[in-house]
Amino acid sequence: MAATAPVPTLSLAAPYLVQQDWSRYTADQHAVWAELVGRRMPQLEEHACQEYLDGFHNIGLRRDVIPDLATVNTLLAPRTGWNATAVSGYLPGPAFFEMIAARRFPTTITLRSRESLEYTPEPDIFHDVFGHVPMHAHPVFADFLQSYGQVCAGLTRKEDLDRMARLFWFTVEFGVIRQNGKIKLYGSGLISSHGESTYVLSGGPEIHDFDLDEVLNRDFNISEMQKVLYAVESFDQIYEATREARSRLG
Repeated sequence: MAATAPVPTLSLAAPYLVQQDWSRYTADQHAVWAELVGRRMPQLEEHACQEYLDGFHNIGLRRDVIPDLATVNTLLAPRTGWNATAVSGYLPGPAFFEMIAARRFPTTITLRSRESLEYTPEPDIFHDVFGHVPMHAHPVFADFLQSYGQVCAGLTRKEDLDRMARLFWFTVEFGVIRQNGKIKLYGSGLISSHGESTYVLSGGPEIHDFDLDEVLNRDFNISEMQKVLYAVESFDQIYEATREARSRLG
């Protein structure tokens, strides 16, 4: 459901908040965006979950130009209360959790170069907006993500934060869902990467049923293809998982 309370002051995130000047993007940068989207959409139209595809349309993303966050937010906020909020780059954990708990998604506004179309180690607007933000238009996923931020913001022990990082990795970044008897993609690391998605769809990783205990204890390596992924049956499942995690950790 959409948040109706006033947004709290983002005291921890404040040093990282910036403004997007959409007019400064060059024609070549818009062309890079168009090429990136053009590479991904044929596969996603067949293999992304329906919630992602609906979200892409509902928040007004275009295939030919870099998103203007102000325009995106006018369509996103009335649906779920979420807001794609421009930041300067990576955030420390406490600042990230503060933003997520306030339904403010930290969004990098730079775009990868033409030489880095396949992969960039740094966050960019393609991964952040194309990969993440369409899912924020789905009410249950939106509630799950805020709940995740609220849980993590209250944790202090490294081992608990490590466990929650695994939950984020295997859902928000590399999550898959069963729909109509098929594995569909929803994690941003899959949505934004042709190589990762193709590896999954070709049967590369083991697909386990989502199990919170297993996910919280499954280590991952960010520099290699995933060996195991976890399929949910619905997004209610991961929302309930955050509620269960809250009762176990801290």
